[in-house]
Amino acid sequence: MSETENPVESRPRIFVVDDELEIAKMLTVVLQMNLFDAIAYTDPHEALEAAKADPPDYMVSDIVMPGLTGIELAIRVRAEIPMCKILLFTGHIGAPIEEAKASGHSFNLVEKPIHPTKLVESIQNL
Repeated sequence: MSETENPVESRPRIFVVDDELEIAKMLTVVLQMNLFDAIAYTDPHEALEAAKADPPDYMVSDIVMPGLTGIELAIRVRAEIPMCKILLFTGHIGAPIEEAKASGHSFNLVEKPIHPTKLVESIQNL
């Protein structure tokens, strides 16, 4: 590797968005260990602004968050950054995702809790 190459730059960037700090931090660590440049956000509005400024390759977001749901965040990120691959996770499967589907939005969804290996596989399969 030359002195100008930065191994972090070649790693896919992924935003992890969960209003529960410990979950966001834990998922970020897991993804960093699996060769992602992962950044944790607990505020979906902050994640959206960061995505607009410096688009990630992937975004993993909880659905149930105050102020801006993960589905609303995903819709906005997809509108701004169509190439960003999005994975939503929740412990509350049901109405919100069905409403998004009825409006013509389709997102990959996994249930929490999720085993770290399954999370990484789900992201790699996007």
